[in-house]
Amino acid sequence: MPGEDPIEKAIGSFGKYQTWILFLILLGRSPTDFQLNNVVFIIPSVDYKCLDEEAANMTNYCPCQNPDYDRSAIVSSVTSEWNLICEKKYLASLAQSMLQVGILAGSLTYGYISDRYGRKISTLIAMFSNALFIAISALVTEFWIFMIFRFLIGTAVGGTMLCGYILIIELSGKSFRPYLIGLYEISFIVGYTILPVIAYFIRDWRKLQLITSVPWLLVIIYYWLIPESPRWLITLGRKKEAVDILIYIAKRNHRSTENIELMVDEIEKESMRETQKHGTYLDLFKTPKIRIYTVITALVWMFCSHTFYGINQYIGRLEGNIYLNVLLSAVCLAPGLFVVVLTTLFLDRKVAVLCTFSVAGIALLIFIFVPTYMEWLTLTFAIIGQIGAYTSFVQIYLFTSEVFPTVVRNSAMGFSSMFGRFGGFIAPFVVNIGVEWGSILVFSTVAFSAAVLCYFLPETKDTILLNSIEQTETSKVRRPSRESIIAT
Repeated sequence: MPGEDPIEKAIGSFGKYQTWILFLILLGRSPTDFQLNNVVFIIPSVDYKCLDEEAANMTNYCPCQNPDYDRSAIVSSVTSEWNLICEKKYLASLAQSMLQVGILAGSLTYGYISDRYGRKISTLIAMFSNALFIAISALVTEFWIFMIFRFLIGTAVGGTMLCGYILIIELSGKSFRPYLIGLYEISFIVGYTILPVIAYFIRDWRKLQLITSVPWLLVIIYYWLIPESPRWLITLGRKKEAVDILIYIAKRNHRSTENIELMVDEIEKESMRETQKHGTYLDLFKTPKIRIYTVITALVWMFCSHTFYGINQYIGRLEGNIYLNVLLSAVCLAPGLFVVVLTTLFLDRKVAVLCTFSVAGIALLIFIFVPTYMEWLTLTFAIIGQIGAYTSFVQIYLFTSEVFPTVVRNSAMGFSSMFGRFGGFIAPFVVNIGVEWGSILVFSTVAFSAAVLCYFLPETKDTILLNSIEQTETSKVRRPSRESIIAT
């Protein structure tokens, strides 16, 4: 629904107060960003020399009861501590995927908590639990216990990414969304860049886990500083609380507080039929448009996540210095944020997402035909593919949040994210199939498939965030503009 956003008119698109809240959220989610990328350092593929008599000191010989691990790059890892080699190698892939299973469960759980009990409380619980589970995982002595906490970390990671994003989106105006998706990803880029530097100096996986969970102490102050989403409060008919928060934000942003109560009344009338009603996952399948959007976004998230995390883990296995390879891939993702901002500013949502998915697919197809001895060229096309998948992932977050109304927005994000984590779950197994070109072809194919599916979603650029399901069902579907296609 194009037009003027009344909440943006009241508190500003993104003032000093929203900047402060964004800073707190990014700081609190920093342990999450480390966990999303540290698998190449804590559960790596490690070379070893087999000291069994029949092995004659052969490298990577199986079966092997007495492996002597190569500790030149990583001194201690989950792989070497619990001997996840030979017949136990699948456990290493399972440990990598367990985080994605947790994110899947967390996306569903926290999506419901957020729509039922509020954006604020769900964000706080997720951030606190995340850092706590990370710290505990560094102290366990049994592999099966580590797997349990790897799963629990994943649940908190999923909740943190989902709830924090929705909260800051709903506190902002529509005109600032193109910039916000880039700003929100600063934490991921910074964490991804810092991680190989920290891992280079701390080559013990337990110490690495502990040091990357320290920021959780900051969560204690969150309860007093982060506001509830006024949009969510309005959909539940909690008018007084919404007005109080909007007046407070307006004052902090040095804006007029006149007519805020009248503005809230108008928004309530527009979504009256949904007022006092909590959104559930069942609501995603009760009406035709919402049902179609739910299925499409779920598949797009699954394909996008599968490609991104597959390439991410694959880069850690390329020839060369693992720390340098990861650092280069992290640094190269930074320009991707500028690409995201520019495409969301000047291109329609569907055109922008289609282009970035296509970049990923094409780069990976070229990668297949590059000779393996050309290390820098293979790394280059792998990173280009990763940038394409990453920028697509960032845009899909925004696209999905705009497609669904407030009453089920977090549930829809949670459901889509659940499928995304399924894609991430199977990524390590695809990487480990043993046929390099086969793995890359799979990643390329699903990237192109996601691009095709995005065509069937409605165009949402410059639209006000809808509050009710009825508003979404009765709204007209916009197509990409001719100017956006010509610009591409």
